[in-house]
Amino acid sequence: MKLSVLDQSPASAGSTAADAVAESVRLARYCEELNYQRYWVSEHHNSDSIVGTAPEVLMAAIAATTKRIRVGSAGVMLPHYSALKVAEQFRVLEAIAPGRIDLGVGRAPGSDRLTAYALNPADSGNADQFPQQVRSLQQWVSGETMPPGHPFRMIKAHPTGPTSPELWILGSSDYGAQLAAHFGLPYAFAYFFSEGQGVEQALQLYRQNYKPSARHPQPQATICVWALAADTEKEARHQLKTREHWRLGFEQGLRWPLAAPEDVDRQDFNTAERASMEAVRAKAMVGTGEQVLERISTVARELALDEIVINTWAYDPQVRRHSYALIARAAGMV
Repeated sequence: MKLSVLDQSPASAGSTAADAVAESVRLARYCEELNYQRYWVSEHHNSDSIVGTAPEVLMAAIAATTKRIRVGSAGVMLPHYSALKVAEQFRVLEAIAPGRIDLGVGRAPGSDRLTAYALNPADSGNADQFPQQVRSLQQWVSGETMPPGHPFRMIKAHPTGPTSPELWILGSSDYGAQLAAHFGLPYAFAYFFSEGQGVEQALQLYRQNYKPSARHPQPQATICVWALAADTEKEARHQLKTREHWRLGFEQGLRWPLAAPEDVDRQDFNTAERASMEAVRAKAMVGTGEQVLERISTVARELALDEIVINTWAYDPQVRRHSYALIARAAGMV
């Protein structure tokens, strides 16, 4: 089983958002040393906790400072943008790191409605045009000729070259699964969004309806899970308090920076808040490296997957790095 990374550039209280972005670049190099397959970065806006707003820019820094690991977006929120501009950005990235670029796209706003409007005031329902955008993006990224009569037939996405980015569809519902199947594209399900709710049906729809494409004659799917490993299960559960606290704020409409687990311990919570945090704790993939790997491997077997993407948050960047190292060692990657 291959293991990959999703990094959302989480910001911690007492540090700056710039620190979080710099840590993303450092973590990518470290995960390459650990032999992870891919390193994906996300797009979110107007958040004090997830500060990766421009994956294409962050990817350029990571691609230029790594040598082997695949570098990708998870993802570009395509309705905010022109498909041609995204294709050009990723063709530039492909020129920087030939054969190593993944272009993951989604249709969610990655923000609130007002922020989405600020990103694209001219948006007149681009989310409804997502399938058309994906098809155009697929053609421009691959260099495929558009059909006769297409208004953009004479337009190329430069720079061209012998290789092209690998396009992925991201989602957490049946919609993305069916779209990926229709276009013959790889599909990544955001398992950590809802602790896996709906994943079986989405993957079944994807596989049953898959239409082979030249680049992907067979369906290729993965899921992204949230996991954290430490030297002991007790320590892992202590560090998990940071995410429990963040999730509580998220449910209240807050996007605060990550809190230290010791600071979470000092806070008073009401019955409903404690129940919310306990719900996160009950489903979390946490423990030693071996325990976390076993949980991940079980899910992979149940869903017939040969690759899993891991998302990890921790208040202390060193705790996050150590978590990825422990899982890699348990998997025999280093």
